[in-house]
Amino acid sequence: MNPDECPVSAAVQVIGGKWKPVILFNLREGAKRFSELRRAIPAATQKMLTQQLRELESDGIIDRKVFPVIPPHVEYSLSAHGRTLKPVLGAMCDWGQKHRVHMQRRGATIASRNGLSTRERRAITTSSRA
Repeated sequence: MNPDECPVSAAVQVIGGKWKPVILFNLREGAKRFSELRRAIPAATQKMLTQQLRELESDGIIDRKVFPVIPPHVEYSLSAHGRTLKPVLGAMCDWGQKHRVHMQRRGATIASRNGLSTRERRAITTSSRA
């Protein structure tokens, strides 16, 4: 199949990126101001967050509403087209939770194979849950 015709490539082109899915997940319940998104995604730099918001807006996935007040008030929300991603985001969330459990179990299994004591294995499992 030609990569340009692959539907997964089309989806990843729009919602792929380190922060785009996290931005969309945070907007799933309603509009958020830029500062709220910054607090919700502290690892994203202001520059990166701004860039990814602009790309999502350009692709018609989110709406940006500017309120004419001083200081300027801007809110981001999922567009009608962006709301169609809610089931995808829900599935990603479910899978992510299952993957964490899988990796915790795998970590304990790998630790036991590496000759760690029961106490050391518990410490790894406990610290990975935190």
